[in-house]
Amino acid sequence: MTTFPLNAYLLALFGAFFTTLITLPLWRWWCLRVGLIDDPGHRKIHDAPVPLAGGLAVLTGLAAPLVAGVIAVKFDLLGINAAGLLSYGLSQRAVRLIAILFGALAMVALGCWDDKYELRPAVKFAGQCFIALLVAAAGVRITLFVHSPPFSYAITVLWILTVTNAFNFMDNMNGLCAGLGAIAASCFAIIAAADGQYLVALIAFVSAGSLLGFLPYNFPKAAAFLGDSGSHLVGFLLAILAILPHFYSRRHRDVLAVFKPLLVLSVPLIDLVWVVIFRWKSGRPFYVGDTNHLSHRLVRRGWSRSGAVLLIWLLAAVTGGLALF
Repeated sequence: MTTFPLNAYLLALFGAFFTTLITLPLWRWWCLRVGLIDDPGHRKIHDAPVPLAGGLAVLTGLAAPLVAGVIAVKFDLLGINAAGLLSYGLSQRAVRLIAILFGALAMVALGCWDDKYELRPAVKFAGQCFIALLVAAAGVRITLFVHSPPFSYAITVLWILTVTNAFNFMDNMNGLCAGLGAIAASCFAIIAAADGQYLVALIAFVSAGSLLGFLPYNFPKAAAFLGDSGSHLVGFLLAILAILPHFYSRRHRDVLAVFKPLLVLSVPLIDLVWVVIFRWKSGRPFYVGDTNHLSHRLVRRGWSRSGAVLLIWLLAAVTGGLALF
C-alpha cells in the first residue's frame, strides 16, 4: 500500500489552525459590530458581553484549507505525491464533500439565527433535521449491515441530530466543547490515516486544526464563545467524521469496529443521555438548560472550572485512545 505523505497531514492541521487563529479577531470585530454577542445572565459566568465569533472562525478554518487543498490537487501544486492519491477520492466523493460543506455552512447559519433571535426549540430541531436529511440524501449514510434505504436514512438523521445536540449541550464551560471536538477529530484522523483513508484523514485533521485554532481565544478565559453556531458546527462535523471512515472492510472484518465512534464520542454522548434522563425524571423539558452536566457536577465537588474541563478532556482522550487500540 502506498504511504501517504505525512507533510500533507501536517499542512492540513496547521493550515486550519492558523486560518482560525488569524481570522477569529476579524470575526470578533464583526460580531461586536452587528450585535452577535452573549450577554451576561442566568447560569452564565461572564459579567460582560462576549462575541459569538467561534463558529464563524472555525468554519473559515475548515472551509479555506479544504478549498485550497482541492485547488492544489486539481493543479498538482503540492509536489508531494498527494495529488495522485487524492484525485480518485475527490472525484468519487465530490457530491458528498459539497454536501458536507453545505451542511456545515447551514448549521452555522442556523446557530447564528438562534444566537441572534433565540429560536423556538421546534424550529431549531426542524432545521437540524432538514440539514441531516440533505446530507444523507447526498450519500453520507450509515448502514450497520442493514440493506434498507429507509433504515439508513433514519439512523443517519438520528445520529447527526444526537451528536449535534450532544456537543451543543457540552458547550457550558470555556474550552469544553471545542476541546472535546478537537480530541475526537484527532482520533478519527488517526484511525482513517492508519487505514489508508487519506481523504477522510485530511478532513479530520482540518477539523481538529480549526478547533485547536479557536481554543487560545476560549480557554481558560474567553475572548470569544462558540455560541450555538459553533457548537452546532462542532457536533455536525464529529457526526460526519464518525460516518465517513470504513471501520469494517475486506481488510478489517471485525464487526465490533463499527462501534469505535461510540468510544471516541462516549463522553459527550453519556453526558447527553444523563442530562436528558435527569430532566425527564424532574418533569422538565429536555431542551431547557440546567447545571447538571458532568462539568457542573465536578465544579460543585470542588474542582475549578478549568480543572473540570481538563479532566473531561482527559477522559475523552482515554476513551478515544481505547478506540485506537
